[in-house]
Amino acid sequence: MTDAPVERERLTWDGFGEACRDLARAILADGFVPEVVVAIARGGLLPAGAIAYGLGVKNCGAINVEFYTGIGTVLDAPAVLPPELDMSYLGGRRVLLVDDVADSGRTLDLAVGLLRDRGADVRSVTIFTKPTTVIDPDYSWKATSLWIDFPWSFQGSVVEEDSRAVERSA
Repeated sequence: MTDAPVERERLTWDGFGEACRDLARAILADGFVPEVVVAIARGGLLPAGAIAYGLGVKNCGAINVEFYTGIGTVLDAPAVLPPELDMSYLGGRRVLLVDDVADSGRTLDLAVGLLRDRGADVRSVTIFTKPTTVIDPDYSWKATSLWIDFPWSFQGSVVEEDSRAVERSA
C-alpha cells in the first residue's frame, strides 16, 4: 500500500511574480510608502527584493532569524543570527518587513518587535499566511493551511542533492 501524495500549495515562479506585484499594489493602495524594505532571511530575501522593486524602494536590508531547521522541525524559539542588521538606522523610518510565510508567526513576531523597539514604523508582509500564526501580517497574498512548495526551496539544496547521489552510489 502506498501513501497518498500529500496535498501542497505550490507557488511557481510566475505565481511568485504575480504575488509580489499584487502585494506591492496593496501596500501602495493602503497609503504606506516604506523608506526601507527589510527581509527576514532566508525565506524573505527573494520576496523582499521583488516587492522592493515593485514599490521603487532601493534601500534594503535583511535580518537573519533561524527557527525552522528542516521540514516541520523547529528550535525552541527563533534566534537572530549574524550578520546583524544596522538597527540604529531604522529608528523613525517607515519599514516594510518581508517574509515568505507566517506559519507559526513566531519569527515574524520577533522581527516586528525588534524593529519597533528601535523606533521603526513597521508594517509586515508575507506571501502566505497560515491559520496557526500568532501574528497576522499587515499584508498577505494568500491564506493556506497546506505545506508550501516555494520555487526556490522545494527541491532542497544542491548539497543535499549531492549527498543523496553519493549515498545511492555507495
